[in-house]
Amino acid sequence: MQFSSLVVAVTLAFVALVHGQTVYLAGDSTMARNGGGNGSDGWGQYLAQYLTIPVVNSAVAGRSSRSYTDEGRFNNLVNTVKSGDFVVIEFGHNDGLSGAVDNGRQTAFGDGYDTTATVKRADGSSVVIRTFPYYIQNAVNALKAKGAIPIVSSQTPSNDWSNGSIVAGPRFVGYAQTAASRTGVTYINHYGYVAQAFKRIGQSAVAPYFPVDHTHTSPAGANVVAAAFVRGLLCSNNALRNRVNSAGQGVPGEFDLE
Repeated sequence: MQFSSLVVAVTLAFVALVHGQTVYLAGDSTMARNGGGNGSDGWGQYLAQYLTIPVVNSAVAGRSSRSYTDEGRFNNLVNTVKSGDFVVIEFGHNDGLSGAVDNGRQTAFGDGYDTTATVKRADGSSVVIRTFPYYIQNAVNALKAKGAIPIVSSQTPSNDWSNGSIVAGPRFVGYAQTAASRTGVTYINHYGYVAQAFKRIGQSAVAPYFPVDHTHTSPAGANVVAAAFVRGLLCSNNALRNRVNSAGQGVPGEFDLE
């Protein structure tokens, strides 16, 4: 182990011992380590530099609120967290309708908790799926029951512009806010804060942040996205804002979107 890596490991262990809190991240490739491949990286890898407590990135590429649930990943988090830990939940990119054949990720259209849809699998069998808020709300409530502090964050924007600004967010941005409101937890308009940051930087300068496609960021782009999340956190009333360090206090931002 290199000396610098050893220092980081010891520092994180000390911080965890003192504060007794950890931040867990649940999301898709835009949050996960090397989520998009080919040198891209998710923003979750860059969050720890702005906080005084450790971050565990449990995001997995290709997942939606439904598949993360069905694979038992939310249950794993519930079994792992302790009272006082934070869990940031951010999905949406993979939750859209998949067409005639279910892809295992799509969620039922709409924001009703009790809304369902029956879809066909490739083998001809049927499966009942639920809405995005259903999966998110169930995860939030299970985490709260363990004493954890969930934060629902809207998905990040893709590199899609109109008249010098990032285009309006898809329906899952609003669905995330709805799920947070129904469960009484903090909502971070991550889409809005990233869009704000990209507009400040400019479309031509932002373009290199997306070397693979219009969704997955380079390490530099991922850092901008992480800083935008911290800006949203500072504009919220969540207790995690009290764990933002001096570097995090200095992230750029124009105004409060909450």
